[in-house]
Amino acid sequence: MPIIGADDMHSLYQPVLDIVREAAETQILPFFRTLEDKDIQEKSPGDLVTVADRGSEIFLSEKLATLLPEASVIGEEAVAANASLMDNIGADAAWIIDPIDGTGNFAAGRAPFGILIALAEAGETVAGWLYDPLTQRICHAHFGHGAYIDGEKIVARESGEDMPIAALSTLFLEEEGRKKVIRKAEGHFRLVDIPRCAAEQYPRLVLGTNDVSIFERTLPWDHAAGILFLNEAGGKAARADDSPYKVADQRTGLIGAASPRLWDKAARILSN
Repeated sequence: MPIIGADDMHSLYQPVLDIVREAAETQILPFFRTLEDKDIQEKSPGDLVTVADRGSEIFLSEKLATLLPEASVIGEEAVAANASLMDNIGADAAWIIDPIDGTGNFAAGRAPFGILIALAEAGETVAGWLYDPLTQRICHAHFGHGAYIDGEKIVARESGEDMPIAALSTLFLEEEGRKKVIRKAEGHFRLVDIPRCAAEQYPRLVLGTNDVSIFERTLPWDHAAGILFLNEAGGKAARADDSPYKVADQRTGLIGAASPRLWDKAARILSN
């Protein structure tokens, strides 16, 4: 029996949002533009973690575990310290947490950054929350029941531009791979900068700001909530071979688009 049925969504939505907002107010925003050098570490080249990431994850993990005790809790920073936690991601129920998505932006004192929470059952994402601490915008989705921004149901829309707008994340490709993607895109898409924050990129695809995005690294805390949000809004996110994203799938590569039509175009042009 599902952990979250249709009748449960409203009762779960607000408690999770309250937890996320409190994490932002108490663990994240007090450090925005006040971080000291000692508060920032590099987990790997270009991959930062801050004292706010760690505090936010501890807070979120404890609160979400209380809210749904039967669910495992899998956070980005906890997995960085103990990779075996990923063994639980296909469990009956699992919270998946990105305590600050867009840490590089946050550490540099600029927007955007956000909090991402997904709830998965048996490896399938069933609910997601994407929260922007600065604007207090909440995007959320429930599998089979639509996508919402600030409580209002949303339908994904294309930008309407003659040349679709593409924000292509090539950060985790080798140099030749980056050049190859750009060569394929030229003449078919108008390329724009990426926000370096999945909590912002997925809403951009839904709101008509961007038409197409690609991602190479697709870790579940970065993408599970956003993929569900985009798909439930009527856009499309899937692997380049058109297979669906699964949280336990360790493959790389993903295409997201504001509509299935644009997804087909992007897959045809960028994947060949």
